[in-house]
Formats: sequence, C-alpha cells, structure tokens
Amino acid sequence: MTTAPAHTSPQAAMRLRELVFGAACAAAVRAAARLGVADALGDTPTAVTDLAAALDTEPRQLRRLLRALTCYGIFAEAGDDRFEHTEMSRLLREDAPNSLRYISLWCTEPWTWEAWPKLDEAVRSGRNVFPELFGKEFFEYLHSEGGDSAKVFDKAMTTSSRQSARDFADYLDLTGVDSVVDIGGGQGHVLASLLDKHPALHGTLLDLPKVVAGADPRLREGGAFSARARLVPGDCRVDIPVRADLYIIKNILEWDDESTRRTLANVVKAARPGARVVVVENLVDNSPSMRFTTAMDLLLMLNVGGAKHSEESMVRLMEEAGLMVTEVCPVNPYLHAFEATVRG
Repeated sequence: MTTAPAHTSPQAAMRLRELVFGAACAAAVRAAARLGVADALGDTPTAVTDLAAALDTEPRQLRRLLRALTCYGIFAEAGDDRFEHTEMSRLLREDAPNSLRYISLWCTEPWTWEAWPKLDEAVRSGRNVFPELFGKEFFEYLHSEGGDSAKVFDKAMTTSSRQSARDFADYLDLTGVDSVVDIGGGQGHVLASLLDKHPALHGTLLDLPKVVAGADPRLREGGAFSARARLVPGDCRVDIPVRADLYIIKNILEWDDESTRRTLANVVKAARPGARVVVVENLVDNSPSMRFTTAMDLLLMLNVGGAKHSEESMVRLMEEAGLMVTEVCPVNPYLHAFEATVRG
C-alpha cells in the first residue's frame, strides 16, 4: 500500500487546480473561435471597446474572456486595455496558412461535453459510450442529428489533411516509384500533393463511394491531375483492388484491431512481394506531442471505440499481416511514418 506524503508542494497543488479547470480553457478557445475574435483583431494592439464593437459583444465580458486566454499564451495584453495577437492566437484566424480554427471547434463540439464525463465508464467497460448516450453509432449520429457538427468535422478534417499532406509530400522519397495508391485517403489531398510534386507519378485514391465522389477537383475528370489519377470507390476493410509500387495508409488505422488486421491483410493480398507500404499515424509514445495524441486516444475510446497506436502495437499488427517494417520516422511533430515492404 502506498501512503501519500504528508506535505504537498504549493506548485503541485496549483497545477492540479489548473488542470481540473481545463474545460474552462477549452471553452474559452471555442468561444473565441465562434466569436471570430482572432479574425477581428488586426496586426496592431486593439482596445477592448473597439474589438467588442466590431464583434457585437459586451466589452466587459470580452475582456474577461481575453484575460483568461492570455494566461495560456493565446492573445496578449498590450497595456491601456488593449490586446494583441500571439503566435497561437493567429492560428485561430480562418485565413491563417496553418489555421486550427476548425480543429478547435471540432474538439469542443457540444457532444464532446456530454461524452467526457463518461470516460470512467468507458475505462471500466472497455466499450465506447456513444451509442448509450445518443442511441446511434458516432458517424451515423454525426450525419443524421449532429447538425453543424458534421460541417465542422468536414472542415476540420479538410484543413488538417491539407496541412499534413504538404508535410508528408516533403517527407516521402519516391525514388523508383511509378505508381501509388492512397488507401482511405479521403478527398485525396495527399495524393494531389504527390502528383503535383512528381509529374511522372500515377496515383489511385481508394475510399468509400460518397467520399470519393467529393474528391479534390484536381483529381476528378477535367482536373489538373485527372490523366494521372484514378478514383476507386470501395472499403479497404473488405478489398483493395489496386496494384501499385507504393501503398499509403494515413490516419485511418484507429478502429478495433480486427479491422486494422483486415485492412493490412488486404494490402498484402493486393500487392506484389517487395512492394512498399507506408503507414502514417499519430503515436501515444515517442512523440513530442503526447498530450495531444493521448487526448485524441481518449476521445476515440469514447466516440468510436478506437485507439491511437504506440510504436510497438503498430509494428506488431503490421508484421502479423506479412509486412516487414524497416524503420519508423517522424513526419512532423504529430505524425510518424512506418516504412515497410511486403514479404516475399
């Protein structure tokens, strides 16, 4: 039995108090994003009264919101009741190159506030609690009753995919690769980035019919890359009817392990021996962004019963499927690439 120490440092007590009020920080970021504070604030310090007039808010309440956010480095006080941007607050602007506005909204959507208090139940039972809360599986609820959440989700995933697609295209060495297939690649931002960077490359996007129908316009008929792109509707957990030099599986192996095994097995079945496979995932270990990735892991536990992988768990599943993992490399602070080949 472990006995608690008799004395606790004031720093530890204060930090825990701050952490248990974490919902207040998330709510403040959401409020700022919904109000458009970052978009209304220009390049020079602005008085709260002027900002409130532009946003049609109460000056006193806006001041309180901004004061709370400055504690986390989101906006800064500039004196004389004025506030200015910080590096983080600029990321809440919709026009920012690496905007996190829609990610901030998605992670704080109304359903999340109902799901988080059920985390202990999910841990105890091992089941996702979403159907018990809302009467439907997560994606069915999202697209039938989620209202604006579905639009926020689409925009969040689109902006996130575009940003990571650029990083991945810069990371990937395609020496000796003539054809690539992006499995479960959504709208095809990764594939479009690769085709743009490599003019001789041919590529295939495989995803569900409804998803492929909304693919990046550059990949569709008449688009800039249409002559080198093929759109294949299908479910990678059922079949992958494509042969290529390189198979990319990015940020989709977050289901239960059996679904992941089926997808990887379908890759091995479709590919020739020696074909290259690159799996890209957020990891819950060996990552500089573990607070972010472990939080996503807990959210997946709640809403779809999925999980983020550790390096060990991902390698194990890939090798069980018949892949030989050669190395694991960082793509950016959030993503790692598992480089592998299909065993002969």
